[in-house]
Amino acid sequence: MIEPQDVLIEDLKPGLKSINVKFKVKSLNEEREVVSKRTGESLRVSEALVGDSSGAILLSLWNDDIDKVKENHIYKLSNGYTSVFKNSLRLNIGRYGSLEEVEDGEEMEVNSENNLSDKVYEQERRRRPSYGDSGSRYGGSRPYRSDRSRGRRY
Repeated sequence: MIEPQDVLIEDLKPGLKSINVKFKVKSLNEEREVVSKRTGESLRVSEALVGDSSGAILLSLWNDDIDKVKENHIYKLSNGYTSVFKNSLRLNIGRYGSLEEVEDGEEMEVNSENNLSDKVYEQERRRRPSYGDSGSRYGGSRPYRSDRSRGRRY
């Protein structure tokens, strides 16, 4: 297992795992319901703009985590990760992460001018092969052996 690293918001980039981040919640978006494609269950989801003196980012919040977060409060995310959703960098708590409020009395300014979620990231599209798809570019089937290997000429 990777030992979680403490990072500042400005150091976040796509694909980071096992990160610890301390931040202040600048604002909370409206909660909405989505249906899981995997299980069909109804889930609650929201986003919060969070940050520190180095920058800001959107934090994805699911179900009970939504109720834990309040505006202008300071939190520490332990063992979180980053992802790209809709071409935007996001901070995530995830299954193995935890979020706890920090009550050390320190004031924290949020540098919302450096909002990492405003930057557009290109997402690699994952190709889902279908049955019978041999990997050809246009979805057709490819022969096991080319006709040329059998000595035919065209």
